[in-house]
Parts: sequence; structure tokens; C-alpha cells
Amino acid sequence: MPAEIRKTLLHVEDTLIEGGKPAETPLKMIAAVAVIRNPWAGLGFVDDLRPKIQECAPGLGKLLTDMVLGAAGGGDKVEGYGKSAIVGVNGEVEHASALIHTLRFGNHYREAVGAKSYLAFTNTRGPANAPLQIPLMDKNDGGRRSHYLTIQLSIADAPAPDEIVVALGASVGGRPHHRIGDRYQDLKELGHDVGNPAAV
Repeated sequence: MPAEIRKTLLHVEDTLIEGGKPAETPLKMIAAVAVIRNPWAGLGFVDDLRPKIQECAPGLGKLLTDMVLGAAGGGDKVEGYGKSAIVGVNGEVEHASALIHTLRFGNHYREAVGAKSYLAFTNTRGPANAPLQIPLMDKNDGGRRSHYLTIQLSIADAPAPDEIVVALGASVGGRPHHRIGDRYQDLKELGHDVGNPAAV
């Protein structure tokens, strides 16, 4: 059975001035959110989460991806991306993780925006109005620090104890006045191999 969706939310934020200085190109950040009934609510400890993952995750991935693309103006406009989930207090963090850490969810988004990098993420447990934080990174370049961003919002009545908030995030552009360099510059200065950023 597909996810039981109570409500959806589309959050669009445009930053026109940062640090008192107008942005040459405004930063647009988008969050597409669904509040769903936790499909494992009331079942006690469930050993195998995969059946419900397969029922719920694909539809959620498509719905939220379509919402993001509509707000961004197409997948080619999306530069930074990420995902997040908050499970209500009667659920397990594993339930939040289950719905976003599957290719059945993330690949809808990844393919729609033509991404190469992994989706940055958070998965937490909390009450209604808990802060939803969606970390973003460049969809093709994990070392591009201008696109290290976080979307923050909350929903006054979600998640209820038996619900999960599931979200995708996007940016059109990076931080307006990015000036901290990138990962590759640091690696060169430290004498590390750019192809081996962890230096292992």
C-alpha cells in the first residue's frame, strides 16, 4: 500500500541580500515535504522493513521530486540537493532512515536532476514542530563548498507520534558571497592527493 499522506508542504526561500550586500544572483532554496503515517506504527518491533519500504518509498520519491522540479523550473536548474526525515516519538530512527536511504526513493531525484554525488541527509526523531534540517551539497561536486547549505523549517503539527516527515531539498545557486575556497584548494595546500581526499 502506498504511503498514507496527511499533508504536503512546499517551502521556497529566496535570499536577495546577505551580509548587508545584495546578491548578484539570488539564492533560491526549496524544500518539498510530505507528512505521512508511519507504516510501522503499532506493529511493535518489525524485523524486516523492506516490504513497507518498497510500497512507500517509490511514490514518495516521485511526488517530492516533482514538487522540487516544479518550484525550481526543471531538473537542470537544481545545483545543490539533499534529503531528510523526522520520525515521530513513537517510532524508531530506523523508520525515518528506511524511507530515505533506499535507491527506490533517492534515484527518482538523482536521475531527474542529473546528479553524480550522493544525497546529503539527516534522519532524526522528534515531536511536532521539531526542526527539519536538510543539508545540501553540489549535485555533481562534493568538494564545492559554495553549495554546502542547510534548509531549516518546522511544521507546527508534525510529526505526530505515529508519523514521519519526509523531505527533499534543493538550491538554485550557492551561497551569495562564497569566499572560503573549496576542498581541493585545502588538499593541495596540505600536500594531500586531490584524488584521495581522506588521505588514507
